[in-house]
Amino acid sequence: MTTTRDYQAAEQLLRRMARPGELVVGDKIRPQWIDGGDRFWYGVSNGVGKRFVLVDPAAGTREPAFDHPRLAAALAAASGQQVDPEALPFRAIEPSGNAVEFDAFGEHWRCLLDSYACERAEGAPPGNPLEVPSPDKKFAVSQRGHDLWARSLSDGREWALTTDGEPAYQYGSGPDCTRNPTLLRKFGLPHLPPAVAWSPDSTRVLAHRTDERGVRQTHLVEARPADGGAPVLRTQRYAYAGDENVPRAELVVLDVAEGTVVRAQAEPLLMTQLSPIMIKWAWWAGDGSAVYYLGQPRDLHTLTLHRLDPATGAVTTVLSETGATRVEPNQWMTGEPIVRVLADEVLWYSQRDGWGHLYRYDLHTGALLGQVTSGQWAVRQILHVDEAERVVYFTASGLVDEDPYRRTVCRANLDGTGFAKVTDDGLDHIVTAPDTMAYFIDSASTVDTPPVSSVRDWTGRVLVELERADIGKLTAIGWTPPERFRVKAADGVTDIYGVLYRPRGFDPAQRYPVVDSVYPGPHLTRVDPCFDPGGMGADAEPIAALGFVVVAVDGRGAPGRSKAFHDASYGHLADAGCLADHVGALRQLAETRPWMDLDRVGAFGHSGGGFATVRAMLDFPGVYKAGVALAGSHDPRYFTLGYAEAYDGADNPEAWARASNVDIADRLAGKLLLIHGEMDDQVHPAHTLRLADRLIAAGKDFELLIVPGAEHLFIDCLQYVRTRGWDFLVRELLGTQPPAYRPAPISIDPELLGELFA
Repeated sequence: MTTTRDYQAAEQLLRRMARPGELVVGDKIRPQWIDGGDRFWYGVSNGVGKRFVLVDPAAGTREPAFDHPRLAAALAAASGQQVDPEALPFRAIEPSGNAVEFDAFGEHWRCLLDSYACERAEGAPPGNPLEVPSPDKKFAVSQRGHDLWARSLSDGREWALTTDGEPAYQYGSGPDCTRNPTLLRKFGLPHLPPAVAWSPDSTRVLAHRTDERGVRQTHLVEARPADGGAPVLRTQRYAYAGDENVPRAELVVLDVAEGTVVRAQAEPLLMTQLSPIMIKWAWWAGDGSAVYYLGQPRDLHTLTLHRLDPATGAVTTVLSETGATRVEPNQWMTGEPIVRVLADEVLWYSQRDGWGHLYRYDLHTGALLGQVTSGQWAVRQILHVDEAERVVYFTASGLVDEDPYRRTVCRANLDGTGFAKVTDDGLDHIVTAPDTMAYFIDSASTVDTPPVSSVRDWTGRVLVELERADIGKLTAIGWTPPERFRVKAADGVTDIYGVLYRPRGFDPAQRYPVVDSVYPGPHLTRVDPCFDPGGMGADAEPIAALGFVVVAVDGRGAPGRSKAFHDASYGHLADAGCLADHVGALRQLAETRPWMDLDRVGAFGHSGGGFATVRAMLDFPGVYKAGVALAGSHDPRYFTLGYAEAYDGADNPEAWARASNVDIADRLAGKLLLIHGEMDDQVHPAHTLRLADRLIAAGKDFELLIVPGAEHLFIDCLQYVRTRGWDFLVRELLGTQPPAYRPAPISIDPELLGELFA
């Protein structure tokens, strides 16, 4: 029987995603560079506040940025406010000589570290989160109405950079379909920061004008708006698969001082999901002499690197590649392009030999100069290029025998020789590197090994250890490490990988129902090889705490491995991440784990995972007996074209129809709970309502919850929605009534919220 204590443990594990630091301390390092990257500081969250650490890699030192109790006492004396040294009232600092500056209680403060005297300072006022500051911190750009404005940070003077913006043809924003208006309204924000990139010398801004004038409009009705008044109609532009009119981006270069506007003399860029500037498909050359950007036609089978002259707007083609399916600069749809423009060459990512590797091109002629990396593994990220030594440093997956998804730091000479592993320990390495070429920050872990963060030089030598994650609070609530597994795909040949979570208080003599925590991709993986389960894995641990074995698996068609492995999903979105592989994995796992009860299997998923949950029940009704589908994208014909067209083909309506759960709703045999937010502007609630309509027409029993005011992530009702899903699984698979305990509301950590918007 599932108890109140189980629900309390599940609640805490759900909070692990929303409130970093409460259960695991020191697992994430977010460096803030000082002195051009020669030093940095970071904060370690403890669930209520932060401790601040200052690091000098060259000296090999790591020390508290200040004496936290003394600073707390000094600030309390100066401000008249109570200050807890474990929960300081600021989240960022600015070291300044023998002092530290910060914003607290609505004012700017400076605290001298020799005397620990705090005083109000005249420094810059708190930064505006809706502005993008220049590299020299003299100016900032923001969006006002449909135009871009500049502001002097020294005297507050403001002026318009553009004046011709208009509705559906505005500057500084991505496409409406991913602008998150409902989520922004909940936090009192009118819009996201503008999609702009400053030139290195802080004189010009790269931006784009978004053209959605012909894009179809979709509508949501907010039954109870925040002011408590009458229902409100909310309208947005949202292009579906196959639509003639789609969002486009017209690149412009704005001179901040002169007020000139230089427009790219080329066709506007296709912009199906996000701003090309936001996802770094358009960027400045290091010396500011040019802008480079990537472009694709509607079918995505060609990828082209262009050069834009910021003085004239002239555009030239540097190089181009065409393939039989998608040609991608990164297998992850929104991952930063694995492309680097050097002084006279280009490092170009390509899967032409079947794996993701680096190729070297002449920047001026576009001629191929040679292949830099090769082998049955994939480059994941370019970290640093030492042009003087002719060496590139990068991360790659596929070099760890027991897990092809784990990332390894590597190096290779630009002429294709000299490949070597910089890290060679079998762990997964997540790397952050500053612009300086002296060091990188490495977080090494596996799903069952807590991360150790350190500063390394480019030989792999540890210069200073930063943090060893403390999981004491996590294990105290009954958490046990998950198990990384390898099984065969449904073809009986291909190795696939996943993670298994055991129930809280696991007893191998008992038999437990099984939940497939599913997300189909194919634009990202469901399971990360590192310790942090990530956003896609946030539900697995809480569900396991309730008494379930939870399995998460990446079937064929997911990114991160060979081109052929990823292309297994091309034209096959209907397979929902190759659900046949999931079924095969469950059966293979149960052969050696008799405590897995395959007569009681369910699925749980959100967004694409909601689609896959329903699809699992429709395609494999003899396996999946219950499912909880949150905000499911049940019909790609009414979803963003950037998904259906990218992975089923740009002109393939037959494939889009095959991927519709709505059209085969009459197959439902198990117990199904559908949940959707009334104000979901990412996956319209019509996806779930159209499915419900067909289930009703087929005479099927199911449960439906439409959450008033909720957006795609259920951000302000997270615990309520998840608890409803937990209750459903407990009743239908465990066969017991859930306890009366209701988890408390969960507020999202401000830094996590910033990452979410980013």
